[in-house]
Amino acid sequence: MTDCTQSSFEFQGLGKKKVTVDFSGGYLSSDGGGLFLREAEQKLGVIGKLAKYFKDRRNFGFIEHRVEELLRQRIFGLALGYEDLNDHDRLRFDPLYALLAGKKDITGEHRNTKRDESKALAAH
Repeated sequence: MTDCTQSSFEFQGLGKKKVTVDFSGGYLSSDGGGLFLREAEQKLGVIGKLAKYFKDRRNFGFIEHRVEELLRQRIFGLALGYEDLNDHDRLRFDPLYALLAGKKDITGEHRNTKRDESKALAAH
């Protein structure tokens, strides 16, 4: 019988922040498999390359979500089984999805407007 005692796993960080899967409690998400997708994407860079094909004509003074972040949010959502855009109304509160999307403020506490605080991601 094998004794598996490893209780945490390290992933690529987000800037100076560590990303660790820890099974001792705290914030829980059933979509931890997204971290493996994030690792593969960071090595391949496919979404970043794809984002360069979009012409962003929005007013940059009002933009909180870069095109690459929006693509990451949508593509990772699809990969994890969230095919409906209305799923993002709930997922925008999820720090794991904010991490997958590449947001620096994964809790959304530093948003531009009060009504968007605690919502790190975009919704439909």
